[in-house]
Amino acid sequence: MNGDIPCHKVYEDERTFAFLDINPVQPGHTLVVPRAQVDHIEELEEEDFLALMHTAKLLAQNMRDELQVERVCMKVEGFEVPHAHIHLIPCETIDDFRSEPYEAGEDELLDMTERLLY
Repeated sequence: MNGDIPCHKVYEDERTFAFLDINPVQPGHTLVVPRAQVDHIEELEEEDFLALMHTAKLLAQNMRDELQVERVCMKVEGFEVPHAHIHLIPCETIDDFRSEPYEAGEDELLDMTERLLY
């Protein structure tokens, strides 16, 4: 979020930031994070929580339209990194949501960035 680590950013505002997961479970898998540094999503201040959910909603609607998928699933789990975040995963079936992560290639990430940039 400070620009220290390269990423494929699809959205940014004063309270939230969103970028493509480099190990997606489906093409377009996006992480939405608050700028506030908290480990647990329920620890967010009300304004930051609402901003996070608003961004997730905007990007899910955009993702559904752009990728023409049945659903965009949301997941909050918080075990891999100590920073609250929401996973947005484009899905046609529940099996898409439960798929194993894979390493996305640079071409796929660039294509998805162009398609999902909001």
